[in-house]
This record gives sequence, C-alpha cells and structure tokens, in this order.
Amino acid sequence: MKRIALFVMTNLAIVLLLGIVTSVLGVNRFLTAQGLDVGMLLAFAAVIGFGGAFVSLLISKPMAKWTTGARVIERPATAMESWLLDTVRQLTRKAGLEMPEVAIYEGEPNAFATGAFRNRALVAVSTGLLQSMSREEIEGVLGHEVTHVANGDMVTMTLLQGVLNTFVVFLSKVLAYVIDRMILRNEDEAPGIGYFVADIALNIVFGLLDAVIVSWFSRRREFRADAGSAHLLGSPRPMIGALQKLGGLESGELPRQLGAMGISGGAGGLMALLASHPPIEARIAALKAAGA
Repeated sequence: MKRIALFVMTNLAIVLLLGIVTSVLGVNRFLTAQGLDVGMLLAFAAVIGFGGAFVSLLISKPMAKWTTGARVIERPATAMESWLLDTVRQLTRKAGLEMPEVAIYEGEPNAFATGAFRNRALVAVSTGLLQSMSREEIEGVLGHEVTHVANGDMVTMTLLQGVLNTFVVFLSKVLAYVIDRMILRNEDEAPGIGYFVADIALNIVFGLLDAVIVSWFSRRREFRADAGSAHLLGSPRPMIGALQKLGGLESGELPRQLGAMGISGGAGGLMALLASHPPIEARIAALKAAGA
C-alpha cells in the first residue's frame, strides 16, 4: 500500500509541476481562435514528454529507496555486506566507474540499478537473491547491474521515453483536433467534446505503441548487460548460473518505475511485447553462443 501511495503521489506531483511549467512558459495555449498552433503544441508536447521523463530520472534514487525500503550499506555489519561492497568496488573499477551506493532490500530474488548519473548510481540486491544464490551467481548479477550503469542505460531509456512521450502527446492532440473539426464538424471556436474524447482514446492507443517500443529496446539492453557481466567477470558462467537459478525461482516484483532495471521480469504470450526482459532461456542461449 505504501508503494502504491508513493507512486501515485509522485506522479501527481510531476503532473502538477509540468502543468505549472507549461502555464508559465505559455505553451499550453496551443488551441486558438484561429485554429491549432502546431509550433506551440510541439513545445507543449516536448515539455510534457521530456519533463516527466527527466524528473522521474532525477528522483529515481530516492524513489527506489522509498518504494523498496532499500537500506544503503554505510558500514558493513556482516561478512556478506563486506563482500558485496568489495565485489561492487572491483566491478566498477573494471568498468571505469566511481563506486555507487550499494543497498539491500527485503524481497524475493531480484536486483536493480538506478540513478541519473553514471558515477552516482545505486545498485541494490534483495535478501531473497542473497539467500538463494551462490557468491559466483551473485557476482554475475552484480556485473549485469554495473554494466547497466556503465552503459548509461538509465539516461538512454529516459531520452527514448521522452521522445516517444512527446510524439504521443503531439500526435494525439493533432489527430483529435482533425477529428473534432473535419469529421465531427465542430464549428465553434472552442474544441468540442469529441476533441477531448478522441484525445484520451488516442493517448491510450499511442501510449500502448510507445510501451511496445520501449519494451523492445529494454529487452535488447538486457542482452547487452548480460554480455557486459560476462566481460567484467571474464566468463559467462556466473551470469548463466544466475539466470538458471532465476529460471527456477519466483522473481520478486519491483515497483513499476524500476521494473526495466531489474535482473528479471517479463511476461509470456501476447504480453511478451510489453515485457521489459527477454525470456531467460533466450538470455542463456545468447551467453552460451557468445562464449562458444
């Protein structure tokens, strides 16, 4: 319940902030008595599309800690915590990164990396993962997450999401205006109810296409992170072992904004198009082929 409340409040705060920004900039006045101001609409769409994506990125670390209850290891209290810090330090050094924050959270087997900056990231692992995997397998997972950070995947995903969000807002409102004026024959200066209904419907349709594209890119990125883990550790075996272990376990669900950064997740059937991660079997096959 706490996670849901935080997610809802955060998104409402972002919407309110963007509403204020568009109002201050004046870009929310794209519907005029003369018709649709396309230039103004594009500016409005860009503020909404990129603004929301970048605000989410900038607050990703504190949100990750709040929603998962992750505890950052400041001073190791156990041998496992000391080993985790040492392992992440070695991996980030190999990847040419500064040491990220390392955290542990309560939950089923999973892990994630997040943060707006490559050298100020957060890498977190669940207690379920630590309890169910060998140290070699955990190294594979940590190598995967460190590779996400080294590849700048959080920023890349944000840029992609920003571009797609911009087009969703822009195209939805342009087509809704066309439907209102040319199909429904609304001749009033103000947009009719048809404009608002069409805008909502088109946002849903284009938003679904947006999600399909982002999910496809996320799956490609997971293969690269798997390969990066094998490179950092000098062998694909740790990552293969971790994936095989995950294949027989119930992976923990991460909050929506962190799902694409986890070590596992996804769906089958038609929902595979919206899965943030490829099937585990495909990831293992790719690692074995690369190491052959």
